[in-house]
Amino acid sequence: MKIPFRKSKKGITLKVKVEPRSSRKGISGLLGDTLKIRVNAPPVGGAANEELIEILSEELGIKKTSIKIVSGQSSRNKVVEIEGADSIS
Repeated sequence: MKIPFRKSKKGITLKVKVEPRSSRKGISGLLGDTLKIRVNAPPVGGAANEELIEILSEELGIKKTSIKIVSGQSSRNKVVEIEGADSIS
């Protein structure tokens, strides 16, 4: 699957749609130019955001500290920045 991204000053950004309280966790596909990710955690106290970063780190082979949510902290639709990356394979 080719993941759509944009280059930023620090690396790249991705559009992500999070589905909290899912029975399964992981990347479930694309919705247009947005990556859909399922998380088990509820959207309370930042738990879903933490699990989102964990899933992206595992799936893309990137350190958690390189991944930041730049917009949409309390929304299902987020923009995530991966510092130091120039593409995603």
